[in-house]
Amino acid sequence: MSRFSALVRWAGVELNTTSHAEKLLSGLGALLALGAVCTVCHLWLDGTAAILVASSMGASAVLLFAVPHGTLSQPWPVIGGHLVSAAIGVACQQWLGSTWLTPALATGLAICAMQYLGCLHPPGGATALAAVIGGPAIHQLGYGYLVTPILVNVALLMAVALIFNNLFSWRRYPLAWMPARAQGVHDAAGRDLLSQEDLNAALRSQNSIVAVSTEELAELFEVALKQARQGKRPLEIKDGECYSNGLVGAEWSVRRVVRQLGQSGKRRVHYKVVAGADAGSTGSVAYMEFLGWARVYVHEVEGLWLRQPATPPTDRPGEPEALAS
Repeated sequence: MSRFSALVRWAGVELNTTSHAEKLLSGLGALLALGAVCTVCHLWLDGTAAILVASSMGASAVLLFAVPHGTLSQPWPVIGGHLVSAAIGVACQQWLGSTWLTPALATGLAICAMQYLGCLHPPGGATALAAVIGGPAIHQLGYGYLVTPILVNVALLMAVALIFNNLFSWRRYPLAWMPARAQGVHDAAGRDLLSQEDLNAALRSQNSIVAVSTEELAELFEVALKQARQGKRPLEIKDGECYSNGLVGAEWSVRRVVRQLGQSGKRRVHYKVVAGADAGSTGSVAYMEFLGWARVYVHEVEGLWLRQPATPPTDRPGEPEALAS
């Protein structure tokens, strides 16, 4: 793996595969929801306090409109996460006062409570924090802070999310309104490869929050298997084309054929690894060895390597890439 690729992986740079329309809709939904939220905040709070409260709702809007099918975006995490965190923030402020430790304690307790109550919602941490550092305007509300502005703002967010997200066939909110999904992963004969129980056990073994449901994982695997069934191994190797070993995870690799040298029977394939394991490296192997390694002919589309027909197109004019030294 090249240093740049390693840096990108370490930084967790997101590869967003959504369409331009989906990206614009996410922004439009958030704009509509936050317009209503900001209006309410300024009716009940002064400028600084209103900004603090609205900021936590802005974070919720990202989840509700950019990731509407995520587990952290569902109604109970949104409603419960904000209200539970608000209650803890107010309680810490009233019991401990404005000490240097109160904001940290309120946020830490809110995170623990949300996890135990099954309503983990990251913006809830900001709601707890605002209850402590929001100043007199928020402190004077006491537990009324849970109702106005928090509950009112959450209700506005939810109302817009329910209406806006369900205007489009590929969006459904909440996730329970999505059409029936795959409950397992099956091969071409319908035999189980992975069951719902297997996916549940795998998620549990990670001992970490994964913001995707097992139903969505099952559907994703099912779609991937359908894609895999449509393709066949490459029949020949061509200069300038890219091939994958068809593996998943750390061993996955994509090679671009730079050039082929030698006569039939002794031909060697010179290649450069362009993605996956050992990205950036080069190599040279016998033609039949490369053909045996190449399970999938692939093509890069907007940063994603996708399966292409078994025989690559022959009308691509570009010259083969020179072998890196």
